Amino acid sequence: MRKGNLFVVSGPSGAGKSTICKLVRERLGLHLSVSATTRAPRAGEVQGAAYYFMDEEEFLRRKNRGEFLETALVHGHYYGTLLSEVEKYLDAGEDVVLEIDVQGGLQVKEKYPRAKMVFFKAPSEKELEERLLGRGADSGETIRLRLENALRELTYEDKYETTVVNHTVEQACADLIAIIRNEKES
Repeated sequence: MRKGNLFVVSGPSGAGKSTICKLVRERLGLHLSVSATTRAPRAGEVQGAAYYFMDEEEFLRRKNRGEFLETALVHGHYYGTLLSEVEKYLDAGEDVVLEIDVQGGLQVKEKYPRAKMVFFKAPSEKELEERLLGRGADSGETIRLRLENALRELTYEDKYETTVVNHTVEQACADLIAIIRNEKES
């Protein structure tokens, strides 16, 4: 049986990757790998659905045993993609899309060289800033930090094989679907 394909989608906050990945997964029936985290569950989050919640000791023990495809320390909490979570689908011949930060994406490529790396970005820095401002949920300081981080993350674009410029949701969905279908046919 042929293994499934692994697609890594990364890019700065405000690029639209969460929205696009959700729609593409629904349209193509692709799997979302459930990540692990050391942060506490939020209201309504279910173990094994939103995340695999674990304490820091267990997370680090599993990381040291090589059980993660990638990990990151974000805002004082560890996050990671369990290798077993991804491999169960790939081994069954099914495709998986990982939506992760750029550093995590590069860790995946190092451990799984066959992964198809897709970088998402807004059409311009001005558009990116407008999208971050348009969320209306963040303070000015948070938006400033997100924009600084986003501009730094844009420097990783050349480490990815393909770039999707998100002009519109429909166009970006069509672009990502074409990338996935093209990989399946090759």
